Amino acid sequence: MRRLVINADDFGITRGINRAIVEGCRAGVITSTTLMATASAFDDAVSCVRQLPPKVGVGCHVVLLDGVPALKPEQIPSLLPASPSTSAEFRTTLGSFARAALLGQLNPAEVEAEATAQIHRLQVAGVSVSHLDCHKHAHMFPRILPPVLRSALACGVKALRNPFGPLLPMPASRILQNPKTWRRVTELAVLRSFASNFKRELARYGLRTPDGSVGVLHTGTLDLDAFLRIVEHLPEGTWEFVCHPGYNDADLDHVRTRLRQSRETELAVLTSPEARAALAHRGIELISFRDL
Repeated sequence: MRRLVINADDFGITRGINRAIVEGCRAGVITSTTLMATASAFDDAVSCVRQLPPKVGVGCHVVLLDGVPALKPEQIPSLLPASPSTSAEFRTTLGSFARAALLGQLNPAEVEAEATAQIHRLQVAGVSVSHLDCHKHAHMFPRILPPVLRSALACGVKALRNPFGPLLPMPASRILQNPKTWRRVTELAVLRSFASNFKRELARYGLRTPDGSVGVLHTGTLDLDAFLRIVEHLPEGTWEFVCHPGYNDADLDHVRTRLRQSRETELAVLTSPEARAALAHRGIELISFRDL
């Protein structure tokens, strides 16, 4: 049996991303999305939730880096850079966040408080939070995972993204055409060392999760050929496909992101008849986190 959650990240960044996610859920194969509590188009995203099909799950995309906090700076000093800007942003890069996490510089109580505040903002807005994931998969780090799990339980959230997964076959030509892909393969291989800790902590706290994630390697380069290849090689079990549809519009010009035109390409893939036909041909059941 193969089951697949197709989750659109970054709900709330811009109105164009919100519109694309709604389209992908209504006319495509997207079954789930995660909303960013402190993003600039949060209110618009909350309004868009009412346009989603009833079976679509809406989770919280917890932001601990490359964004702004829900709490005041003095409440979470370890989560901010040593010389924070007046806008009190988190660390902007995954590398700087990873160093701080691995060196034990991030206060777990502050991580838990910030994650809880973000989840609460969604719930106060009327969103029934189906699950959690973290921006840039920050919860993969061993010191970050337990406080995120505690915040989930405190807020009544029962499911979480499993950021680890199989490296599915990829043509050598595709790697050679994009050297960044090889670097990502190497990075993901190193980060897989955290997978056993992830399983232990999930069992300890009792949250539900898929068997792993697919599509992460193709972030920014996903096209129809790559999607069809992932579907063709999807193992038995329950998986999450991570995607980032959107519109590359003027609002996105003001966002710090490497994903621009690729968002429109992903939307085209996820709303294509070929994508739906491939899933049906392989007998893959589309679900949301509520179905775990």
